[in-house]
Amino acid sequence: MSDGKDDSEATGSDVPGASRRDFLAASVAAGLTAAAGRAFAAQPSIVEQDVTIRTPDGTCDAAFFHPATGKHAAVLVWPDAFGLRPAMRDIGRRVAGEGYAVLVPNPYYRLSKSPQFMTGATFDFSNQAQMAQLQPLMGSLKDNAVVERDAAAYVAFLDGRSEVDRAKKIGTQGYCMGGRLVVITAATVPDRIGAGASFHGGGLVTDKPDSPHLLAPRVKARMYFGVASNDDARQPDAKVKLKEAFARVPTEVEVYPAKHGWCVPDMPVENGTPIYDKAQAERAWGKLVALYKAGLA
Repeated sequence: MSDGKDDSEATGSDVPGASRRDFLAASVAAGLTAAAGRAFAAQPSIVEQDVTIRTPDGTCDAAFFHPATGKHAAVLVWPDAFGLRPAMRDIGRRVAGEGYAVLVPNPYYRLSKSPQFMTGATFDFSNQAQMAQLQPLMGSLKDNAVVERDAAAYVAFLDGRSEVDRAKKIGTQGYCMGGRLVVITAATVPDRIGAGASFHGGGLVTDKPDSPHLLAPRVKARMYFGVASNDDARQPDAKVKLKEAFARVPTEVEVYPAKHGWCVPDMPVENGTPIYDKAQAERAWGKLVALYKAGLA
């Protein structure tokens, strides 16, 4: 398990021998963003670092973002099925621009270093070859115990960073498969997680004994569940079960008039229509910012 800075082996700027790849986003990342066509512009005075984190199962590569000065509440961002890639780095950078120290891990580090995909835009879910690449990656996180070990290691890493204010709670957010990982994280480290947000989360309510919603009694955080309209149409009772399960803590469950994946800018086009919905994504972002302001004191 991570014990803080000593686990930032490769590129943390406060580690001896650190890589010169660390940079201030104000001077470098804006150019990278423009070149890559990223949806979110780099925030001024945000430092971006590539770090590594020792976990019980190996070494995880991750991206760490934080304001250039001061100590800040921490946030753990769980990627969607396409993993740690430019679009998820953009989200991490944007959260840091709100005043947080943000970790975006490679959830598939057991199998390969990131990025496994540079973008989700070219992915075709009907393409068997592409699905054959994706399914083993997602399968590596099927066991809740695996996620619990990772969550504990990532929280310990954040708590060991000089940029993190340990007097404040930690937030966590996730997209698609990351929504499930948010719930597991909040249940695994309940005394540290103060707010959790799932956007178009998958597999939150199942009929299995390891269904994430059954972990609710262990959760102490404020929770937000943004549900895609097509997910709600497929499983209309899920939102009801989520509200009931998380009734002990401040919780909002909201259905958006948008498709599964609407928050992530590099989602593919589905049946000729973009999955990403900027207007609804910005609405969701407002909910996230409000959640963190309320829960990360």
